[in-house]
Amino acid sequence: MAALEEGSEVSAPDLTFRACSSIEDFRQCVDLQKAVWNFDEVDVLPLHAFVVAQEIGGQTFAAFEPGGRMVGFVFALPGIRNSRPYFHSHMLGVLEEYRDRGIGWRLKLMQRAEALERGIGLIEWTFDPLELRNAFFNLERLGAIVRRYIPNRYGISTAALHAGLPTDRLVAEWRLDSPRVAGLLGTAEAAIGAGRPPVARHIEVPPDIGEIKYRDRPRAYDMQQRLRREFEQAFAEGLVVAGFEKPGAYLLSAAVGCGL
Repeated sequence: MAALEEGSEVSAPDLTFRACSSIEDFRQCVDLQKAVWNFDEVDVLPLHAFVVAQEIGGQTFAAFEPGGRMVGFVFALPGIRNSRPYFHSHMLGVLEEYRDRGIGWRLKLMQRAEALERGIGLIEWTFDPLELRNAFFNLERLGAIVRRYIPNRYGISTAALHAGLPTDRLVAEWRLDSPRVAGLLGTAEAAIGAGRPPVARHIEVPPDIGEIKYRDRPRAYDMQQRLRREFEQAFAEGLVVAGFEKPGAYLLSAAVGCGL
């Protein structure tokens, strides 16, 4: 779940980036969720969830104005898969007036650095395949790959962002020390598509899908169902999403060369 930006250069030099640890920090995480996603109480992650996550080894990093107001945060829980530890990054949100300043990028770098220090090489998160800015950021800026599709992962959400549609999600796998990720994160100006394997298939999404969701929900639902079929078929064939091409095309490749 993300509300962020495409860019990678931080253009808010007065901000402080740090780990969250206090009750006040976590209260601000709760408030920021409401401001970013317009959640009601049903969907808001409560304060005690952040406290428990801290106790069990989770991650919460945030950006703050000089006066102490939080403007963005990233939150992850620890997990075990195939007997190996990883992080599930559940939320990344940035206030609207601070987007397109590289804050999400900086928070993800902090997340990666701390995970690697702890010997953890994988962070996963889910994202809406209809949110194309997030897709570009995840796949082209961070170098994540995707090989799983989960229909209606969270049920119908109260967030206006989801427009009453099923919460279908792609699962991003961020392999933190892979050559592609290391290359992309070595410089904020890394070329788009760096380290991407040869493209075997495209899955197209209308670039105005964000507007379609609000003005024509039945059409948006039909598009979502079409994407669900195409992604599930591609993954059944062993293909992996390894890139995103503007204005709206997911790029799929064979698993060979994707770090799997």
